[in-house]
Order: sequence, then structure tokens, then C-alpha cells
Amino acid sequence: MKTKLLPILLMVVFALTRIPGLMPPNFSAAYALLFCAGVYFTGRMAWWLPLSVLLVTDLGIDAYYQFFRGVDAFQPYQFIPYVGYVLLILLGRRFKPQCSFLTLLAGGVLGAILFYLITNTLAWFFNPFGNPEYTRTLAGWITALTKGTAGYPTTFEFFRNTLTSGGLFTGLFVGAMKLSEAMEPEEEGEEEEAEDEEPAEGEPEEARA
Repeated sequence: MKTKLLPILLMVVFALTRIPGLMPPNFSAAYALLFCAGVYFTGRMAWWLPLSVLLVTDLGIDAYYQFFRGVDAFQPYQFIPYVGYVLLILLGRRFKPQCSFLTLLAGGVLGAILFYLITNTLAWFFNPFGNPEYTRTLAGWITALTKGTAGYPTTFEFFRNTLTSGGLFTGLFVGAMKLSEAMEPEEEGEEEEAEDEEPAEGEPEEARA
């Protein structure tokens, strides 16, 4: 029961971490939770639950910036990261919950790296903001992956936050799941022992003594 409930609770916590201004830029639990959803969630839930949470919170963030900050936030380019989100879930499906903690942690870190490379490459290729630095050359691609556009923190700083948060939240998520799985057999064993100790219905008093 705990192993089924815990991921849903962590999704709720993740939704709360998306409150604007609460976390540093690109420091997010999304990369870890999408990867771990692929590992731990079964069937269609691995897809609809994390992606629905992301979509709903994205729309909420857009509404905040649109109506309270005066920013035209509802733009098609905001769906570019969803390519990376889908690939993170696919990557998680390649791992099993029985894998070691370090193996799953490495998978989460790998997912964060792939997400950074894919989304920044798509941002460079489509260049929705018309950044002059993002020329359709090798130099422009490298600029998109390292320096970024003028007037903003470098994309390498965003990568640092992506990598750090991916590793941190993957470790927390996997650690919580491993701990929960380790506790469940103990609780089940205690329940079985308690059932064995209860006298059978209708048993003579002499036999119970």
C-alpha cells in the first residue's frame, strides 16, 4: 500500500515545488520524478499521472504570469520540454525497481543530462525567441549549450541546476521507495504473527491455556 501511495504523495509535493520563485531556475524535481515514474509506476499511470501534473501546473504558472505579471505566457514553445519529459519516462522504463540505489541514482543523473541536451538543442534549432547567438552552425549549437543568450544566466549554469536537482531528487525519491519497500515485509510479518497468536474460533478453553 505504501509503495503505491508514496509516489502520488511525492507528485503532490512536486506540484507545490513549482510555485513561481520558490526554486532557483532549472532547479526542479521534474527530471527525477519523471524518471522514477517510469521506474515505479505501472501501465498507463507512468504516463498520464506525471504528464498531467506537469500540464496542470504549467497552465497554472502561465495563468499567474499572464494575469498577474502581464507576460504573454501562453505560447507554443512551452511544449518543447515535453519532448524531454517523454524521453525521461522512457528512460525510466528501462530500469527496474529492484535495481540498486546507485544504479537508479545514475539513471536519474543520466536523465537530467539528456533532458538538458535535448531541450537546449531544440531551443537552438527552433529558436522561438529569435536569439541572434543561435545561428544554425556548430558554433551556434555550442553557444546554446554553454553560454546562451546575452542578458541571462549562462545555459551552463542552468545545466548545473538541472544536474544537481536531478541527482538530489532522484536520490530522495529512490531512497524513500527503498525504505518503504524494506518496511512493508516487516509490517506484513508482524500482522501474520498476530494472526497466528489468535486462538481459533470455537477452540476449547483447555486448549488455549
